[in-house]
Amino acid sequence: MKSLIAGVVLLASFPVTAWAQAFQPSRPVEIIVHNAPGGGSDLLARFISTLLEKEKLLPVRTQVNNRPGGGSALAMAYMAEKRGDPHTIALFTSAWMMTPILSAEAKAGFYDMTPIARLVLESSLVVVKADSPYRTLQDFIEAAKKEPGKLKQSGGSVQTRGNFVRLILQRSTGARWSYISFPGGGERIAALLGGHVEILMAEPQELGEYIRNGQLRAVAQITEKRLARFPDVPTLREAGFNVHSDPTIRGAVAPPRTAKHVVAYWEEVFARMVKTEGWRKYLEDNQFEDGFQRGDELLKSSKEFVARMREMLKDAGLKVYR
Repeated sequence: MKSLIAGVVLLASFPVTAWAQAFQPSRPVEIIVHNAPGGGSDLLARFISTLLEKEKLLPVRTQVNNRPGGGSALAMAYMAEKRGDPHTIALFTSAWMMTPILSAEAKAGFYDMTPIARLVLESSLVVVKADSPYRTLQDFIEAAKKEPGKLKQSGGSVQTRGNFVRLILQRSTGARWSYISFPGGGERIAALLGGHVEILMAEPQELGEYIRNGQLRAVAQITEKRLARFPDVPTLREAGFNVHSDPTIRGAVAPPRTAKHVVAYWEEVFARMVKTEGWRKYLEDNQFEDGFQRGDELLKSSKEFVARMREMLKDAGLKVYR
């Protein structure tokens, strides 16, 4: 009996990392993203896939699987079908939390998934073509007031921050312009460069190359404080617009009902990944903020985020279903 009790005590004292060793992937891992190639989640997923292999953090390879459509609804539905599958994970963004709030038809949502980790917090930029006549966001707003509905903004799904900010700006200024949704970041940028739209709100990760080579120009930042790489570009508040600037959340989830020891394994993989030099450099190059949290912390902070965003959606005049 004493030996049995001692064994139970020993098992109870094992750290999470020890339990995580009870699982290791035995076949290639599928990384699901909700947008087309070139979007923020796609770029991040492909970098993570490369880094995991380079740092030998997994015993198997990974494969990025793009599931665009429905403002993340199709990707979430796919993950729901993978219930309990330890060889499938997904990179989520704030859109996974917003889509079920804004869509009565959404069948699955962020809270149906099994949280693994929050990875980064990401601010956004408001950009125009380098030769655009709009030197500031105020210039664009004034032009939109003069010709309501004529000017256009490209972006992702209507459940993303770019559209929310547009709606709030329109409501507070009286200006009106259209929103053109594209499935991939490359298409959104191409529409701006081709002169088919006049403005775009997106993340530095997607826009950095085009700003550096002089094709695009940032006129405002959707953030509470200026990013280090853009010290001369005002935030929305500095530009005179009272818009709350919660950063986009990016992280990883497993399918519904994933076993605890599998989740512990994935938590540990990402906890090791975020400590690598390659990851730290990636954050700096793309103006990400380190936002690492394990699953339980992520669940708590996400609920606080959703509460703030629900109020923002109401301010934008949108119908909230959940």
